[in-house]
Amino acid sequence: MNTRNKNIKPSKFVLPKKNNVSSYEYELSGNIRNIIQHLGEDANREGLVKTPERYAKALLYLTSGYRNEKSVLEDCANAIFDEKVTSVVAVNNIEFHSLCEHHLLPFYGHVSIAFLPDKNGKILGLSKFARLVDVYSRRLQVQERLIQDIMSATWKLLKPQGIAIRIEAQHMCMMIRGVEKQFSKTATYSYRGQSKFEQTIKGELKYEK
Repeated sequence: MNTRNKNIKPSKFVLPKKNNVSSYEYELSGNIRNIIQHLGEDANREGLVKTPERYAKALLYLTSGYRNEKSVLEDCANAIFDEKVTSVVAVNNIEFHSLCEHHLLPFYGHVSIAFLPDKNGKILGLSKFARLVDVYSRRLQVQERLIQDIMSATWKLLKPQGIAIRIEAQHMCMMIRGVEKQFSKTATYSYRGQSKFEQTIKGELKYEK
């Protein structure tokens, strides 16, 4: 407990007006302010008085995948084309950031996706892969589930002959607390489809060194 704030007086803090913010943001602001107080800080001082509102907005952005998933999937479904493609398509090093659900600290890194189109050569607009990564990373996550969420959505959209996905990330929960390992990276890999194409697709995956 911060001893310099033992005599914090009852709050003069005023929540943002409800008609100016969403109900989510309004409730979050109040709860965040309570957290600041419980940490031993004075939520009324100049540097912190608007922090609850700012942090509420940030949290809603960082978890926007919960609310955007339906519209993103619809957008992706409208960006599928039959192009008679017979070779592997790979989109490498899609950067992402997410929040670890165990400590609510960030983890971040790169996603690489490679797939062999179905027999009709069905492809997806390239920017949609980035949108899929964003919608599933912008929520409370673990890396092991994130790769499966991206895999399932891509598979349902394209129904290809095979898909391979690789994620490599750094986790702040390992870097700034606990074991404090600054240079550790976690890699996850997922493959789905006909086994005869597996090595071909895997060979297209690239990632940041």
